[in-house]
Amino acid sequence: MDEATFKRRTKQFALRVIELVNALPRKPAADVIGRQLLRSATSVGANYRAACRGKSTADVIAKLSIVEEGADESMYWLELLVDSRLVPAEKVRELSKEADELVAMTVASIKTLRSRPQ
Repeated sequence: MDEATFKRRTKQFALRVIELVNALPRKPAADVIGRQLLRSATSVGANYRAACRGKSTADVIAKLSIVEEGADESMYWLELLVDSRLVPAEKVRELSKEADELVAMTVASIKTLRSRPQ
């Protein structure tokens, strides 16, 4: 996948999470989980953009590792919303799938960069 497509996907992921968080019930647990999800999901695209401006292969890998962590953390918060019965599973299914795909693509990119001769 090219850089522009990945940027677009990470931005759309963040926007969809913003929509979800804005629709959460007004409960203390939903507020805390929603804030955490919002933070991790919006960091995915921001850190990918930073990775695109990396100064070296090591810098790009370090920044992509943050992208991976943010997407994986987002999956955790989405699971928690479902497991705590704050949101029905079908409401977050596509977001969870997208987070999983973002993790997989980021891991593949990191592996590719690590396998290149220095």
